[in-house]
Parts: sequence; structure tokens; C-alpha cells
Amino acid sequence: MSANTGQIDRGMEREGEGRDAGPVVYVALGDSTGVGVGARKGGGYVARLFERIEREREGSRVTNLCVSGAETRDVIRSQLPRVRALRPTLVTVGIGINDLTHAVEVERFRRNYEELAAGLRAATDAPVILTNVPDISTAPRVPAFMREEVRRRIALFNEAIAEVAAAHSFKLVDAYGMSREIIPRHPEFFSADGFHPSEEGYEYWAKMMWPAVKEVIGA
Repeated sequence: MSANTGQIDRGMEREGEGRDAGPVVYVALGDSTGVGVGARKGGGYVARLFERIEREREGSRVTNLCVSGAETRDVIRSQLPRVRALRPTLVTVGIGINDLTHAVEVERFRRNYEELAAGLRAATDAPVILTNVPDISTAPRVPAFMREEVRRRIALFNEAIAEVAAAHSFKLVDAYGMSREIIPRHPEFFSADGFHPSEEGYEYWAKMMWPAVKEVIGA
């Protein structure tokens, strides 16, 4: 058996672990988008995903470890150590926007993300779903003269996320690709602060992620 074949087999086994009819133990890692900063009601994408999970798997529970302002280093330090004891059957990770806006170097981000991924795989065999960095270049708070540079950095960050996802057989939701075309046509997806999603934006985010979640839980 080749190394690649073995990796694929292990990935299929991990995905299959979530495919039963029992409750889902959902653990979310990430930043303010997981918390729901900017939404007047309904929470962020984590709460909205969990509503969908609960409809499919009665008795499911969620532990939302996301923290507003978190970078990858914060997830590694404060969120990752809690995963093992929670015994999840589903993990989502949404991190990178703050690394990008706080001018973290791409290589540092790549190393952090790899450390996070390796730590997750050591802590749990649950399916892990990653979201990359959405297209925030058109956010009202981003000055027009900076938008091209923001897009360039998003592409580099997302390249790093894709490489890590492939190396660890994690499922990747392409939030950038899904948001790039639709966000400019929906200014209501941004909250009053001109940066965070609104409740409509979070609902769209959850809608983007749901097919991947639905697949791994076998709904």
C-alpha cells in the first residue's frame, strides 16, 4: 500500500466515524465569526450549524471554543488543549482572518496552522472541517487602495490552509470561492461595523458549510 493510499483510507475511516444515527458532539475552534460578533441575533456560523445538526441528530451538543480576536497561536494555546477531553465526533476550525489583518507573516501562519492540525489529529479521530479565509477584501472597512493587497494575502493564506488540509485529510470548505462572487452583490452580509458578518452573512456562511457537515455526520 502506498503512503497516499493509506492516507486516503484513514481519511475515509475518520469521516465514517461521524456517520451514525446518534447524537453529534460538536466542538468548534476559531475566532469572532464562530462567536457571532456583528449579528444582532442568531449567533455566528457555529450556532447556525448546530441548529441544523440538532434537527438531524436529536440530543447533540456543542462546545464553542471560539474567541473574538483569536489568531492561530491563540487557538493552539487556549482552545486546542481542551479538545481531547471533550471527545468530539465533529470538529470545525475557522481561523486566519485575524492573522491576516494583524500582519502575521505567511510562513508563520503556515507553521501555526500545521501545528494546530497536527495537534487536532493527535487529540481526536473525529472528522475535521476547515474553512479558509473568505473574501473580506470588499468589506466596507477595507480602504479601496488596500483591496488588491488584501486579496493577494488571502490567496497566500488559503494556499497554506489547503496544503495543511490535504496533508491531514481534513475536509476543506472553500469559503473564499463561495463568497468572492456573491458578497459584492450583498452589502447586507456585513454588519454595522463594516467588517464582521451580519446575521444574513452568518446564515450564508452556515449554508456554505452545511453540505460538508451533513456529509460527515451522515445526515
